[in-house]
Amino acid sequence: MSKIAVVPGSFDPITLGHLDVIRRAAAVFDEVHVLVVHNPGKSAMLPISERMALIQQSLDEDPETPDNIIVASWSVGLLVDYCTEVGASVLVKGIRSQLDVAYETPMVLMNRSLAGVETVFMLPEPSHAHVSSTLVRQVSSLGGDVSPYVPAAVARFLASTRPA
Repeated sequence: MSKIAVVPGSFDPITLGHLDVIRRAAAVFDEVHVLVVHNPGKSAMLPISERMALIQQSLDEDPETPDNIIVASWSVGLLVDYCTEVGASVLVKGIRSQLDVAYETPMVLMNRSLAGVETVFMLPEPSHAHVSSTLVRQVSSLGGDVSPYVPAAVARFLASTRPA
């Protein structure tokens, strides 16, 4: 039986820390779904379709990307409903600090209670641990160089959207 994992997130935009966690999850599980989810608590910069395209382009441009990664989206119902639909028994969450653990813990317990879906936390490489999509958006919007923190596809996209 194959082990399917889901790496959910808003990925607005995807960062090198996200890619690090996704690649490592793909080395552990037979199939990994990178799932772009709508978070009603966040105001998105990019539509879901654009985020999915940037994720796929970032994966395609990386020669180290394994072939067991699927990019998908989910905006109706619970995250565990998607897991049930695709046969995933594990969620993989990247965490950067104790604050992320505190934020994620109630969701971990609820997902396990609702559908028996377990959660695995993965820490990004230390060089990416301080980077969030929110910080990337802020730095980019103020004209800063975010290329050390995001895949090349995202850096090009963000540079092209800045006012001249």
